[in-house]
Amino acid sequence: MEINNNTFKILKDLVALDTTSRNSNLPVIEYIENYLDEYHIDSRRVWYEENNKANLHAIIGPPEKHGLALSAHTDVVPVDGQNWTSDPWILTQRENKLFGRGTADMKGFIAGTLAMIPEFSAANLVKPLHLIFSPDEEIGCLGIIPLIDNLIGSPNKPDYVIVGEPTSLQIVLSHKEHFTFRCTVTGIENHSSLAPEAVNAVEYASRLITKITEIARRKADSGPYDSEFHIPYTTLHTGLVRGGTAVNIVPKHANFEFEIRAIPRENSKAIIEEIHDFANNRLVPEMKSVYKNASIELDLISNTPGLDTSPTEMIVSEIKNLTTGIGSNAYGKVSYATEAGLFQKAGFPTVICGPGSIEQAHGPDEYITIDQLNLLEQFLSRINTYLQERSMP
Repeated sequence: MEINNNTFKILKDLVALDTTSRNSNLPVIEYIENYLDEYHIDSRRVWYEENNKANLHAIIGPPEKHGLALSAHTDVVPVDGQNWTSDPWILTQRENKLFGRGTADMKGFIAGTLAMIPEFSAANLVKPLHLIFSPDEEIGCLGIIPLIDNLIGSPNKPDYVIVGEPTSLQIVLSHKEHFTFRCTVTGIENHSSLAPEAVNAVEYASRLITKITEIARRKADSGPYDSEFHIPYTTLHTGLVRGGTAVNIVPKHANFEFEIRAIPRENSKAIIEEIHDFANNRLVPEMKSVYKNASIELDLISNTPGLDTSPTEMIVSEIKNLTTGIGSNAYGKVSYATEAGLFQKAGFPTVICGPGSIEQAHGPDEYITIDQLNLLEQFLSRINTYLQERSMP
């Protein structure tokens, strides 16, 4: 199976740049800037963290006509503790698959898009193509926020946005809203032989975790449901727990992090209020009866709005025409969160459509198939023709 040589080279270069979210994404931003400069395409940075992490925005074609945006995040998840069969930072081909961190999520989309720049830049576009590259998507879709805020008030903004997350080039119209919370429990330590006279932070944290688990089971058992999602109900999950120093010391501190992934019809506010109520009105009074300075603090780390695009919106029919024969004809819904919800919340009609599968993302031996990259090339070629021949509404 052959692949566009330019796509392969760019993807190889991108994979070699370790843009794990804990690192700066500037190496990728600089790479893209230099690449665009070769075709005399101006770009601008919108900083998320000054001199460390930035968004990049470029416009090909007449900027005053708005047009269509292709959006991708530049950060990747860690490889720590994963058992890879090849170096995750060296693009490795085995038959039809290209292995490396970020190949599916989502440097494959970036590479394919950049490989098409010669065609886009040479075309006489009626409406422009916007290119958007962001940092820190993997830790809560935080990095894109300054750029979206900037676009809202800009005269040069897109009419539509395609977020190129891996969907096997199926059009995805909806994803769940995502919340991440950190809970900090403070008790009072003591020798474990005097445990009843102390406030065990780990035990109170575990009781709140149990409450969160009970809510998760209730949602699974009673809904509400949306059968178009793979997991058709709202989920809650505790992912990190820390606490204690020794088995014979009643722990003073404990903290944990949990998430909520809510389907669009869910009353997520009611879920959050239920958790707060159990912590503040059930657990904290018990704790304070022993130690007046005991506390439970719940802090929102991130909140990514859900995406809920109607099949009747103009963007859906327009993009469906461009993916006919390339991706699935059925519209999809996904449980993972993306920057698409933030674009839609800001007023930009948005869909998700990109190469590769989410099943290959984040794990060891992440890969994208050459087939998917070739289909992406067809999709982008159609977008190029579309922007030349038709005036978007």
